[in-house]
Amino acid sequence: MSSTAAHVESARTSSANATPARRDLLTRLKPSLPAWLAVIGLFAFWEASVHLFGIREFILPAPSAIWSATIAIWPTVLEHTFATLTTVLLGFGASVAISLPLAMLIAASPAISAAIYPLLVVTQSIPKVALAPILIVALGANEVPRIIVTFLVAFFPLVVGTVAGLLATPPELIELGRACRAGKLQELVRIRLPFAVPFVFGGLKVAAALSVVGAVVAEFVGADAGLGYLIQTSMAFFRTPLAFSAVVILAIMGILLFQTVSILERILFPWSSGAEHAATPAA
Repeated sequence: MSSTAAHVESARTSSANATPARRDLLTRLKPSLPAWLAVIGLFAFWEASVHLFGIREFILPAPSAIWSATIAIWPTVLEHTFATLTTVLLGFGASVAISLPLAMLIAASPAISAAIYPLLVVTQSIPKVALAPILIVALGANEVPRIIVTFLVAFFPLVVGTVAGLLATPPELIELGRACRAGKLQELVRIRLPFAVPFVFGGLKVAAALSVVGAVVAEFVGADAGLGYLIQTSMAFFRTPLAFSAVVILAIMGILLFQTVSILERILFPWSSGAEHAATPAA
């Protein structure tokens, strides 16, 4: 009897401990539930509409047809996905490595800002589709032109966001630093840069998503591998489901990169993400 009672008490204790853990899991999943329901509803509506109206596959394939086309040649799709992901990561890494020091330089000197900002605007005014063939002729049909195009698409929002954060530091903090005899470099690194962290990660999120766009633009112009190349070749032979598959993979890639930056922000600077969420309702 005592053994039975002990087992019953142990089961009750385990159930009591599991209940808070289950509630905590549900609390974490609850904010993302509307997004998942919206995505599932969209694909269900898409599938039903295609079958209901009899839309031909080469015009608008159903999600089931897209899935079947992807599974049929999944090694090839995976190879093209890795090719695009490599371009995206290299271009995004180059934008981070160049944009952050450039933004600090712009924020540190009004003269440098006046000289560089017009050039940055010029780089964004040039259509990347028009620039890509010139880069291919100049640098060859290799990975370098695609990385440069990806970099040019991604770096501008990162520079602008970082500069805005560095210049948005409260004047009280600047005066306090100068009262403590902080030099220009100390003021930039110890006062302005920590305050600009939410702005920097905001720019990183935008740059991560735009890197995918830049890589596909470059692949449309000149590439022998990648999801952009897969879209072009698929549409040339009216393999529309395969082209849609590449588009869906690109969307997932952009979302994953965006969420990766968000997770890094929460891990490295939890106070930054908390301050950002707290400021949103107040605005």
